[in-house]
Amino acid sequence: MQEKILYGPFTQLLTMDKLPQRGAMKDDQLEVLSDMCILVSEGLVLAIDKLEVLSGQADQYVSFDEPTVALPGFIDSHTHICFGGSRAMDYAMRNAGQSYLEIASSGGGIWDTVTATRACSQKELADKTAERAARHLAEGVTTIEVKSGYGLSVEQELKMLRAIKDAQKETAADLISTCLAAHVKPKDFEGDHQAYLELISTNLFPLLKEENLANRVDIFVEEGAFGQEVAKVYLEKAQSLGFDITIHADQFHIGGSALAIKVGAKSADYLEVSGSEEITKLAKSEVISTALPGASIGLGCAFTPARAILDQGGQLAIASDWNPGSAPMGDLLLQASILGTFQKLSNTEVLAGITVRAAKALGLQDRGILKPGFKADFLVFTTSQYNEILYQQGKMKPANVIKNGKVVKL
Repeated sequence: MQEKILYGPFTQLLTMDKLPQRGAMKDDQLEVLSDMCILVSEGLVLAIDKLEVLSGQADQYVSFDEPTVALPGFIDSHTHICFGGSRAMDYAMRNAGQSYLEIASSGGGIWDTVTATRACSQKELADKTAERAARHLAEGVTTIEVKSGYGLSVEQELKMLRAIKDAQKETAADLISTCLAAHVKPKDFEGDHQAYLELISTNLFPLLKEENLANRVDIFVEEGAFGQEVAKVYLEKAQSLGFDITIHADQFHIGGSALAIKVGAKSADYLEVSGSEEITKLAKSEVISTALPGASIGLGCAFTPARAILDQGGQLAIASDWNPGSAPMGDLLLQASILGTFQKLSNTEVLAGITVRAAKALGLQDRGILKPGFKADFLVFTTSQYNEILYQQGKMKPANVIKNGKVVKL
Protein backbone atom coordinates (compact mmCIF):
# COMPACT_ATOMS: atom_id res chain seq x y z
CA MET A 1 0.00 0.00 0.00
CA GLN A 2 1.28 3.45 -0.91
CA GLU A 3 2.09 5.94 1.78
CA LYS A 4 -0.58 8.28 3.05
CA ILE A 5 0.12 11.97 2.42
CA LEU A 6 -1.58 14.78 4.30
CA TYR A 7 -1.94 18.21 2.65
CA GLY A 8 -2.98 21.39 4.44
CA PRO A 9 -4.50 22.86 6.36
CA PHE A 10 -6.01 25.15 3.74
CA THR A 11 -7.45 28.53 4.55
CA GLN A 12 -10.36 27.62 2.28
CA LEU A 13 -11.18 24.29 0.65
CA LEU A 14 -13.75 24.20 -2.15
CA THR A 15 -15.11 20.68 -2.51
CA MET A 16 -17.46 21.45 -5.46
CA ASP A 17 -19.68 18.83 -3.81
CA LYS A 18 -23.42 19.05 -3.03
CA LEU A 19 -24.13 21.36 -5.95
CA PRO A 20 -27.19 20.90 -8.19
CA GLN A 21 -26.43 18.94 -11.33
CA ARG A 22 -28.14 21.47 -13.57
CA GLY A 23 -29.37 25.05 -13.67
CA ALA A 24 -28.20 28.30 -12.13
CA MET A 25 -26.15 28.42 -8.93
CA LYS A 26 -25.56 31.16 -6.39
CA ASP A 27 -22.26 31.54 -4.58
CA ASP A 28 -23.89 30.79 -1.23
CA GLN A 29 -24.48 27.24 -2.52
CA LEU A 30 -20.73 26.60 -2.75
CA GLU A 31 -19.31 24.44 0.04
CA VAL A 32 -16.30 26.35 1.40
CA LEU A 33 -14.53 24.60 4.29
CA SER A 34 -12.11 26.42 6.57
CA ASP A 35 -8.76 25.12 7.90
CA MET A 36 -9.25 21.61 6.54
CA CYS A 37 -6.69 19.06 5.35
CA ILE A 38 -6.81 16.42 2.61
CA LEU A 39 -5.49 12.91 3.31
CA VAL A 40 -4.62 10.96 0.15
CA SER A 41 -3.28 7.54 -0.78
CA GLU A 42 -3.03 5.50 -3.98
CA GLY A 43 -4.23 8.47 -5.99
CA LEU A 44 -7.48 8.90 -4.11
CA VAL A 45 -8.83 11.18 -1.40
CA LEU A 46 -9.13 9.21 1.83
CA ALA A 47 -10.50 11.91 4.10
CA ILE A 48 -11.05 15.65 4.53
CA ASP A 49 -10.91 16.86 8.10
CA LYS A 50 -9.04 18.98 10.64
CA LEU A 51 -5.28 18.59 11.10
CA GLU A 52 -5.61 17.24 14.61
CA VAL A 53 -7.94 14.50 13.40
CA LEU A 54 -5.84 13.34 10.42
CA SER A 55 -2.22 14.03 11.42
CA GLY A 56 -1.73 10.70 13.15
CA GLN A 57 -2.81 8.79 10.03
CA ALA A 58 -0.26 10.27 7.62
CA ASP A 59 3.17 8.99 6.59
CA GLN A 60 4.05 12.36 5.08
CA TYR A 61 2.81 15.87 5.79
CA VAL A 62 2.85 18.72 3.25
CA SER A 63 2.09 22.09 4.81
CA PHE A 64 1.97 25.62 3.38
CA ASP A 65 3.49 28.73 4.91
CA GLU A 66 1.07 31.18 3.30
CA PRO A 67 -2.75 31.36 3.13
CA THR A 68 -4.02 28.88 0.57
CA VAL A 69 -7.17 27.89 -1.29
CA ALA A 70 -7.60 24.32 -2.54
CA LEU A 71 -10.09 23.13 -5.13
CA PRO A 72 -10.43 20.23 -7.60
CA GLY A 73 -8.13 20.09 -10.61
CA PHE A 74 -9.58 21.73 -13.70
CA ILE A 75 -11.03 19.56 -16.46
CA ASP A 76 -10.83 20.75 -20.06
CA SER A 77 -13.49 18.78 -21.91
CA HIS A 78 -12.75 20.05 -25.45
CA THR A 79 -9.28 20.57 -26.95
CA HIS A 80 -7.41 19.95 -30.21
CA ILE A 81 -3.86 20.02 -28.83
CA CYS A 82 -2.56 17.27 -31.14
CA PHE A 83 -1.60 19.14 -34.30
CA GLY A 84 1.25 20.34 -36.47
CA GLY A 85 1.93 23.78 -37.92
CA SER A 86 0.55 27.23 -37.15
CA ARG A 87 -2.41 29.26 -38.35
CA ALA A 88 -1.00 32.72 -37.65
CA MET A 89 -1.97 33.78 -41.17
CA ASP A 90 -5.58 32.83 -40.46
CA TYR A 91 -5.50 35.11 -37.43
CA ALA A 92 -4.19 38.00 -39.52
CA MET A 93 -6.80 37.39 -42.24
CA ARG A 94 -9.66 37.29 -39.70
CA ASN A 95 -8.57 40.55 -38.14
CA ALA A 96 -8.38 42.03 -41.64
CA GLY A 97 -12.05 41.25 -42.12
CA GLN A 98 -12.32 37.76 -43.62
CA SER A 99 -14.69 35.25 -42.06
CA TYR A 100 -13.81 31.79 -40.76
CA LEU A 101 -15.57 30.16 -43.72
CA GLU A 102 -13.97 32.54 -46.25
CA ILE A 103 -10.51 31.71 -44.94
CA ALA A 104 -11.25 27.99 -45.17
CA SER A 105 -12.49 28.29 -48.76
CA SER A 106 -9.31 30.16 -49.78
CA GLY A 107 -6.97 27.40 -48.59
CA GLY A 108 -6.57 28.26 -44.92
CA GLY A 109 -8.60 26.92 -42.04
CA ILE A 110 -8.72 23.29 -41.01
CA TRP A 111 -7.12 21.98 -44.22
CA ASP A 112 -4.01 24.06 -43.57
CA THR A 113 -3.57 22.24 -40.26
CA VAL A 114 -4.39 18.89 -41.88
CA THR A 115 -1.51 19.39 -44.31
CA ALA A 116 0.93 20.29 -41.53
CA THR A 117 -0.25 17.48 -39.27
CA ARG A 118 0.01 14.85 -41.98
CA ALA A 119 3.62 15.95 -42.52
CA CYS A 120 4.47 15.19 -38.87
CA SER A 121 5.62 11.80 -37.66
CA GLN A 122 3.75 10.04 -34.88
CA LYS A 123 6.60 10.87 -32.49
CA GLU A 124 6.58 14.52 -33.47
CA LEU A 125 2.85 14.72 -32.81
CA ALA A 126 3.23 12.88 -29.50
CA ASP A 127 5.98 15.29 -28.41
CA LYS A 128 3.92 18.35 -29.38
CA THR A 129 0.86 17.01 -27.58
CA ALA A 130 2.83 16.20 -24.42
CA GLU A 131 4.40 19.66 -24.46
CA ARG A 132 1.02 21.37 -24.67
CA ALA A 133 -0.40 19.06 -22.02
CA ALA A 134 2.48 19.98 -19.71
CA ARG A 135 1.63 23.67 -20.05
CA HIS A 136 -2.03 22.97 -19.40
CA LEU A 137 -1.16 20.90 -16.35
CA ALA A 138 1.05 23.66 -14.94
CA GLU A 139 -1.95 25.98 -15.24
CA GLY A 140 -4.13 23.58 -13.26
CA VAL A 141 -5.76 21.39 -15.92
CA THR A 142 -5.38 17.84 -14.63
CA THR A 143 -7.70 16.14 -17.15
CA ILE A 144 -7.53 17.07 -20.84
CA GLU A 145 -9.80 15.83 -23.61
CA VAL A 146 -7.79 15.64 -26.88
CA LYS A 147 -9.37 15.28 -30.31
CA SER A 148 -7.99 13.92 -33.53
CA GLY A 149 -9.44 15.43 -36.70
CA TYR A 150 -6.42 16.82 -38.54
CA GLY A 151 -5.60 13.53 -40.25
CA LEU A 152 -8.86 12.93 -42.14
CA SER A 153 -7.98 9.47 -43.42
CA VAL A 154 -7.93 6.12 -41.69
CA GLU A 155 -4.14 5.99 -41.67
CA GLN A 156 -3.62 9.60 -40.56
CA GLU A 157 -6.34 9.54 -37.90
CA LEU A 158 -4.76 6.40 -36.48
CA LYS A 159 -1.42 8.20 -36.39
CA MET A 160 -2.94 11.06 -34.42
CA LEU A 161 -4.75 8.85 -31.93
CA ARG A 162 -1.68 6.68 -31.43
CA ALA A 163 0.32 9.87 -30.84
CA ILE A 164 -2.16 10.95 -28.18
CA LYS A 165 -1.79 7.55 -26.53
CA ASP A 166 2.00 7.91 -26.68
CA ALA A 167 1.78 11.43 -25.22
CA GLN A 168 -0.05 10.01 -22.20
CA LYS A 169 3.20 8.27 -21.23
CA GLU A 170 4.95 11.66 -21.11
CA THR A 171 2.51 13.65 -18.97
CA ALA A 172 0.93 13.26 -15.55
CA ALA A 173 -2.30 14.79 -16.84
CA ASP A 174 -5.03 12.39 -17.92
CA LEU A 175 -5.58 12.58 -21.69
CA ILE A 176 -9.07 11.58 -22.86
CA SER A 177 -8.99 10.78 -26.58
CA THR A 178 -11.84 11.63 -28.94
CA CYS A 179 -12.03 10.59 -32.59
CA LEU A 180 -12.93 13.61 -34.73
CA ALA A 181 -12.28 12.02 -38.10
CA ALA A 182 -15.53 13.74 -39.12
CA HIS A 183 -14.06 17.23 -38.79
CA VAL A 184 -14.58 18.09 -42.46
CA LYS A 185 -14.63 15.99 -45.61
CA PRO A 186 -11.01 15.88 -46.81
CA LYS A 187 -10.24 17.65 -50.07
CA ASP A 188 -8.42 14.60 -51.40
CA PHE A 189 -11.39 12.26 -50.91
CA GLU A 190 -13.21 11.75 -54.21
CA GLY A 191 -16.56 10.57 -52.85
CA ASP A 192 -19.33 12.53 -51.13
CA HIS A 193 -19.80 13.23 -47.43
CA GLN A 194 -21.81 10.06 -46.85
CA ALA A 195 -19.19 7.89 -48.53
CA TYR A 196 -16.42 9.40 -46.41
CA LEU A 197 -18.31 8.79 -43.18
CA GLU A 198 -19.04 5.22 -44.25
CA LEU A 199 -15.34 4.69 -44.91
CA ILE A 200 -14.40 5.99 -41.47
CA SER A 201 -17.10 4.12 -39.55
CA THR A 202 -16.36 0.85 -41.37
CA ASN A 203 -12.57 0.92 -41.39
CA LEU A 204 -11.51 3.14 -38.50
CA PHE A 205 -14.02 2.48 -35.73
CA PRO A 206 -13.10 -1.22 -35.26
CA LEU A 207 -9.40 -0.31 -34.99
CA LEU A 208 -10.15 2.29 -32.32
CA LYS A 209 -11.69 -0.45 -30.22
CA GLU A 210 -9.02 -3.00 -31.04
CA GLU A 211 -6.16 -0.68 -30.02
CA ASN A 212 -8.10 1.11 -27.25
CA LEU A 213 -7.39 4.46 -28.89
CA ALA A 214 -10.66 6.27 -28.15
CA ASN A 215 -14.05 5.68 -26.55
CA ARG A 216 -15.56 8.91 -27.87
CA VAL A 217 -16.61 10.04 -31.36
CA ASP A 218 -17.23 13.64 -32.42
CA ILE A 219 -18.51 15.30 -35.60
CA PHE A 220 -18.67 18.88 -36.87
CA VAL A 221 -22.29 19.55 -37.89
CA GLU A 222 -22.10 22.75 -39.90
CA GLU A 223 -22.30 24.22 -43.39
CA GLY A 224 -19.03 23.32 -45.06
CA ALA A 225 -18.64 20.29 -42.78
CA PHE A 226 -21.41 17.67 -42.33
CA GLY A 227 -25.19 17.89 -42.54
CA GLN A 228 -27.57 16.55 -39.93
CA GLU A 229 -28.82 13.55 -41.91
CA VAL A 230 -25.45 11.99 -42.71
CA ALA A 231 -24.17 12.89 -39.24
CA LYS A 232 -27.08 11.07 -37.60
CA VAL A 233 -26.31 7.82 -39.42
CA TYR A 234 -22.63 8.14 -38.54
CA LEU A 235 -23.28 8.84 -34.86
CA GLU A 236 -25.79 6.02 -34.53
CA LYS A 237 -23.20 3.65 -35.99
CA ALA A 238 -20.71 4.88 -33.40
CA GLN A 239 -23.23 4.36 -30.61
CA SER A 240 -24.02 0.86 -31.79
CA LEU A 241 -20.32 0.03 -31.36
CA GLY A 242 -20.26 1.40 -27.82
CA PHE A 243 -18.76 4.85 -28.37
CA ASP A 244 -19.91 7.90 -26.46
CA ILE A 245 -20.73 10.73 -28.84
CA THR A 246 -20.44 14.49 -28.83
CA ILE A 247 -21.11 17.16 -31.47
CA HIS A 248 -19.60 20.44 -32.64
CA ALA A 249 -22.97 22.22 -32.73
CA ASP A 250 -24.54 25.60 -33.55
CA GLN A 251 -21.25 27.39 -34.10
CA PHE A 252 -22.22 29.36 -37.22
CA HIS A 253 -25.64 27.90 -38.06
CA ILE A 254 -28.24 26.11 -35.93
CA GLY A 255 -29.06 22.41 -36.28
CA GLY A 256 -26.29 20.60 -34.47
CA SER A 257 -27.83 20.99 -31.02
CA ALA A 258 -31.13 19.49 -32.19
CA LEU A 259 -29.23 16.48 -33.52
CA ALA A 260 -27.31 16.18 -30.23
CA ILE A 261 -30.61 15.93 -28.36
CA LYS A 262 -32.09 13.49 -30.88
CA VAL A 263 -29.19 11.03 -30.68
CA GLY A 264 -28.46 11.49 -26.96
CA ALA A 265 -24.99 12.99 -27.21
CA LYS A 266 -22.94 13.52 -24.07
CA SER A 267 -22.45 17.16 -25.02
CA ALA A 268 -23.13 19.80 -27.64
CA ASP A 269 -20.16 22.14 -27.89
CA TYR A 270 -19.92 25.77 -29.13
CA LEU A 271 -23.62 26.87 -29.37
CA GLU A 272 -22.72 30.49 -30.15
CA VAL A 273 -25.73 30.93 -32.47
CA SER A 274 -28.21 28.90 -30.42
CA GLY A 275 -31.48 30.82 -30.10
CA SER A 276 -34.22 30.67 -27.51
CA GLU A 277 -35.77 27.53 -29.02
CA GLU A 278 -32.45 25.67 -29.06
CA ILE A 279 -31.63 26.80 -25.53
CA THR A 280 -34.98 25.66 -24.17
CA LYS A 281 -34.67 22.24 -25.77
CA LEU A 282 -31.07 21.78 -24.61
CA ALA A 283 -32.01 22.81 -21.06
CA LYS A 284 -34.72 20.15 -20.92
CA SER A 285 -32.40 17.43 -22.24
CA GLU A 286 -29.57 15.45 -20.68
CA VAL A 287 -27.06 16.91 -23.15
CA ILE A 288 -24.32 19.01 -21.55
CA SER A 289 -23.97 22.43 -23.16
CA THR A 290 -20.27 23.22 -23.49
CA ALA A 291 -19.21 26.84 -23.90
CA LEU A 292 -15.93 27.47 -25.70
CA PRO A 293 -15.01 31.09 -24.93
CA GLY A 294 -11.57 30.67 -26.49
CA ALA A 295 -13.22 30.31 -29.91
CA SER A 296 -15.38 33.38 -29.32
CA ILE A 297 -12.30 35.39 -28.38
CA GLY A 298 -10.26 34.00 -31.27
CA LEU A 299 -12.97 34.57 -33.88
CA GLY A 300 -14.31 37.81 -32.43
CA CYS A 301 -17.85 36.42 -32.28
CA ALA A 302 -20.60 36.14 -29.69
CA PHE A 303 -20.16 33.97 -26.61
CA THR A 304 -22.22 30.87 -25.95
CA PRO A 305 -25.47 32.05 -24.25
CA ALA A 306 -24.34 30.51 -20.97
CA ARG A 307 -26.53 32.66 -18.75
CA ALA A 308 -29.68 31.75 -20.65
CA ILE A 309 -28.76 28.05 -20.69
CA LEU A 310 -28.33 28.00 -16.92
CA ASP A 311 -31.43 30.08 -16.24
CA GLN A 312 -33.48 27.63 -18.32
CA GLY A 313 -32.16 24.79 -16.15
CA GLY A 314 -29.45 23.51 -18.48
CA GLN A 315 -26.11 21.92 -17.69
CA LEU A 316 -23.09 24.06 -18.58
CA ALA A 317 -19.48 23.02 -18.97
CA ILE A 318 -16.71 25.40 -20.03
CA ALA A 319 -13.75 24.28 -22.15
CA SER A 320 -10.84 25.96 -23.91
CA ASP A 321 -11.17 24.58 -27.48
CA TRP A 322 -7.37 24.99 -27.63
CA ASN A 323 -6.63 24.61 -31.34
CA PRO A 324 -4.31 26.20 -33.90
CA GLY A 325 -7.04 28.06 -35.77
CA SER A 326 -9.87 29.65 -33.81
CA ALA A 327 -8.61 29.25 -30.23
CA PRO A 328 -4.80 29.30 -30.09
CA MET A 329 -4.55 30.78 -26.59
CA GLY A 330 -5.46 27.63 -24.68
CA ASP A 331 -5.76 29.26 -21.25
CA LEU A 332 -8.83 27.66 -19.65
CA LEU A 333 -8.92 29.73 -16.47
CA LEU A 334 -8.52 33.04 -18.30
CA GLN A 335 -11.21 32.17 -20.83
CA ALA A 336 -13.65 30.93 -18.20
CA SER A 337 -13.13 34.11 -16.21
CA ILE A 338 -13.87 36.27 -19.24
CA LEU A 339 -16.96 34.22 -20.11
CA GLY A 340 -18.19 34.77 -16.55
CA THR A 341 -17.79 38.52 -16.94
CA PHE A 342 -19.65 38.79 -20.25
CA GLN A 343 -22.37 36.26 -19.39
CA LYS A 344 -22.78 37.33 -15.76
CA LEU A 345 -22.04 33.93 -14.29
CA SER A 346 -21.54 33.44 -10.58
CA ASN A 347 -18.09 32.27 -9.51
CA THR A 348 -19.71 28.99 -8.52
CA GLU A 349 -21.12 28.52 -12.02
CA VAL A 350 -17.73 29.22 -13.60
CA LEU A 351 -15.78 26.93 -11.29
CA ALA A 352 -18.36 24.16 -11.64
CA GLY A 353 -18.09 24.52 -15.41
CA ILE A 354 -14.39 23.63 -15.33
CA THR A 355 -14.62 20.95 -12.64
CA VAL A 356 -17.68 18.89 -11.73
CA ARG A 357 -19.84 19.75 -14.73
CA ALA A 358 -16.92 19.34 -17.12
CA ALA A 359 -16.38 15.86 -15.67
CA LYS A 360 -19.97 15.01 -16.49
CA ALA A 361 -19.49 16.22 -20.08
CA LEU A 362 -16.79 13.56 -20.41
CA GLY A 363 -18.77 10.90 -18.58
CA LEU A 364 -16.23 10.83 -15.74
CA GLN A 365 -17.65 10.08 -12.31
CA ASP A 366 -14.43 9.95 -10.30
CA ARG A 367 -13.21 13.57 -10.42
CA GLY A 368 -14.27 17.21 -10.37
CA ILE A 369 -15.19 16.94 -6.67
CA LEU A 370 -13.02 16.66 -3.58
CA LYS A 371 -14.40 13.96 -1.31
CA PRO A 372 -13.39 10.48 -0.15
CA GLY A 373 -13.16 7.96 -2.97
CA PHE A 374 -12.58 10.55 -5.70
CA LYS A 375 -9.31 11.16 -7.52
CA ALA A 376 -6.81 13.21 -5.52
CA ASP A 377 -6.49 15.85 -8.23
CA PHE A 378 -6.46 19.31 -6.73
CA LEU A 379 -4.93 22.75 -6.99
CA VAL A 380 -3.43 25.05 -4.39
CA PHE A 381 -3.64 28.81 -4.92
CA THR A 382 -1.70 31.23 -2.71
CA THR A 383 -4.55 33.39 -1.48
CA SER A 384 -6.88 33.49 1.49
CA GLN A 385 -10.03 34.10 -0.57
CA TYR A 386 -11.17 31.93 -3.47
CA ASN A 387 -12.87 34.84 -5.23
CA GLU A 388 -9.39 36.18 -6.01
CA ILE A 389 -8.83 33.34 -8.48
CA LEU A 390 -11.44 34.52 -11.00
CA TYR A 391 -11.04 38.17 -10.04
CA GLN A 392 -7.46 38.01 -11.37
CA GLN A 393 -8.90 36.72 -14.68
CA GLY A 394 -6.34 34.03 -15.27
CA LYS A 395 -3.26 35.88 -14.02
CA MET A 396 -3.29 33.98 -10.72
CA LYS A 397 -2.01 30.49 -11.47
CA PRO A 398 -1.89 27.58 -9.02
CA ALA A 399 1.18 27.50 -6.80
CA ASN A 400 0.90 23.72 -6.58
CA VAL A 401 -0.79 21.08 -8.72
CA ILE A 402 -1.49 17.73 -7.08
CA LYS A 403 -2.26 14.93 -9.53
CA ASN A 404 -3.17 11.46 -8.28
CA GLY A 405 -2.11 12.57 -4.81
CA LYS A 406 1.42 13.65 -5.81
CA VAL A 407 2.80 17.15 -6.29
CA VAL A 408 3.52 17.85 -9.94
CA LYS A 409 6.84 19.56 -10.63
CA LEU A 410 5.94 22.82 -12.34
